[in-house]
This record gives sequence, C-alpha cells and structure tokens, in this order.
Amino acid sequence: MTLRESELSRAQHAKRSHEKQVKRKKKRRKKRVPLEGPLPFLLCKRQLQDTQILSFRQWCALNGFSPRTGHRILTSGNGPIVTMLTDTRIGISVGNNRRWQESRAREGPTGSGDRARHWRKSQT
Repeated sequence: MTLRESELSRAQHAKRSHEKQVKRKKKRRKKRVPLEGPLPFLLCKRQLQDTQILSFRQWCALNGFSPRTGHRILTSGNGPIVTMLTDTRIGISVGNNRRWQESRAREGPTGSGDRARHWRKSQT
C-alpha cells in the first residue's frame, strides 16, 4: 500500500466515523416524542371521561412531572392503578388518576401551603 492509498483509506474511515456519530445524535434526538394524541384540546374543552386511557407520557404531562418522575412514582407502589395496553405499553385511566390525586390531597385550611404561611406572616 502506497502512502497515498493509506491516506485515502484513513480519510474514508474518518468520514464513516463522523457519519456514524451524526446518525447516533439524530437517534438520540428522536427519543423526545411530543405529547401523543389530542390531550391539550380535550383539556381545553373539559371532555376527559373517567374511562379514557391516557398514555404514560400524557399522564405525566397532565400531572406536570417528567417521565422519570412518573416511573419513580409507579415503581414506588404509591401511584395510580395502571392499565396494561400491550405487553410493554402502559396507560392510566382518567378516573384512576383522579382517585389517586384525591388520595394524595392534604387536609387543611385554605391556602395552607408554605407560600401562604409566608405571605400571612408578612401581612401581620
């Protein structure tokens, strides 16, 4: 192999390596899937029925936490009842989510959060 041939093969290897790296980055970006289905539209119209099944991502978005936090809640055993959509895909019914949220509600006077207490102290 001549010097020129080895330089060409090295350049081709570098080009293939770069193309693989770009392809991997594009794959990583594809993992971020937008919210499935017309959930935002249904929320605006207040048309969510108790029997409706939310996908896992929709359930996370509805409750305002990340998918990682959603997995943590479900694996802890303190989450809502899960519906198996397929062998690998899960969903949560709107009714089960509502009951889970009600079970997590805290009793107390109106505006009993930390900010409310701080606000009342500053007013007196």
